Amino acid sequence: MATLGLLVLLPYVTPGLARVRGLDRLRLLSPLGPGQGLMLAAAPADDAPRVGEVELRAPAAEQSERLALPETVSLPAEAAALFGSRADRERSPRAIEDPSGHALDSFFQALGRVERQEPGAIGRICFWGDSNVAGDLVSGVLRRKMQAHFGDAGHGFVLLAGPTEWDFANDVWRFASNAWSISRIPGPLAADGLYGLGGVSFRARGAAAYARVATAKSGSLGRNVSRFVVDYLEYPEGADLEVRIDGQSRETLPTHADEPKAVLRSYEVADGEHELELRALGTGTRVFGVFLDRDHPGVVLDALGVTSAKIRHLGRIEPHHFHEQLRWRHPALMVFNFGVNECREGERQFGLEEYERTTREVLSDIRAALPDSSCLVISPNDIAWKTAKGDRLSNDMVPKLAASQRKVAAEVGCAFWDMYQAMGGPGAMDKWISRQLGRPDMLHPTAAGAEVLGNWLYLALMDRYDEFKARR
Repeated sequence: MATLGLLVLLPYVTPGLARVRGLDRLRLLSPLGPGQGLMLAAAPADDAPRVGEVELRAPAAEQSERLALPETVSLPAEAAALFGSRADRERSPRAIEDPSGHALDSFFQALGRVERQEPGAIGRICFWGDSNVAGDLVSGVLRRKMQAHFGDAGHGFVLLAGPTEWDFANDVWRFASNAWSISRIPGPLAADGLYGLGGVSFRARGAAAYARVATAKSGSLGRNVSRFVVDYLEYPEGADLEVRIDGQSRETLPTHADEPKAVLRSYEVADGEHELELRALGTGTRVFGVFLDRDHPGVVLDALGVTSAKIRHLGRIEPHHFHEQLRWRHPALMVFNFGVNECREGERQFGLEEYERTTREVLSDIRAALPDSSCLVISPNDIAWKTAKGDRLSNDMVPKLAASQRKVAAEVGCAFWDMYQAMGGPGAMDKWISRQLGRPDMLHPTAAGAEVLGNWLYLALMDRYDEFKARR
């Protein structure tokens, strides 16, 4: 028994044997709380996901309307006691922190040009994140609030389809056949590291692969577009891609090339309701997504969420390709809202020092590509776990991760918004679930909860914008 114990401990005192540390491959969850006990459930092999693809499954191919955010969201009666005097949600409970005082200046300058209705003025936002952004929750609410105030400059980026059943895009319509295979930055990975801005690559498995993206078919939002931009790849295995708009063939794109190259192809249309169809004419065609833009002063927000993603996964995108995509889109504001999956991962699986290092590397790299863009880091919302008695307790990693994010944001010149503290800090998710603001999965807000959080983020941005205008 003593010999066995020594063999188990040997990898923990020998750096070269780190790969065979068996205890680190277990998820940490027990009645003691996250990070304080042991549960016999294998952790995801995040360090070395396989290279390959998975098929786009039929249930994920067409968006499920049950995930849509209603245009009008009423605050549940049960939530009134939670907010007290803030029940009207007219003030954000948490201000945006900006030690430099200038992290958001570029974005606010763009909003000023929009308010003055200068020709071509766009307040462009790229909003990266995990499942909360993949489901267009807080990002969807922020898009609506910003466009209602500053004008609608288009829906922005969408993937060809939801890679998982939980992915959704509000105020836009899309449908895809299931004859596509996908690679994603959480895995399985594309061998070449090419994913576009959205972190997902779609590859046609034959001529049956097609996708349609259109303005919204119902409601009052997302009903206009004046330009589609297709983001696709030319590479040695590429087959032709037919582009149809409103049922009429527009052109056929040859996507075969000797060397891989991402291509952005624009199609102008009269401002209004339109549908774009992409149809692969053979096996191998690769597409990243479609942008829906308008030639109208206003705000456009690209929701670039990937379910199960962590911020370090952005570092898996081939740097030259990613920088090229960033510079083409050139957002006035870059938002990063990760952390739910890191918190579930646990500190013993990926230490806070490593988290800070990889986060700093990713943000510094993106900031180097777009030094004149504003940057905002948002902490994860509170998440909970359930004890054997059925009590919901907050994951103790959330405040630790938020503190790390605050520190790194200040170091790289980004502003920071603490969503965790805005919700109420420790125990918040338990209260939110009881008041129909948090989902039973203890990870995500409901539509009403997303409305509250998105509105608070919008109000916090507007408070900073008013301060900016007062200084000017």
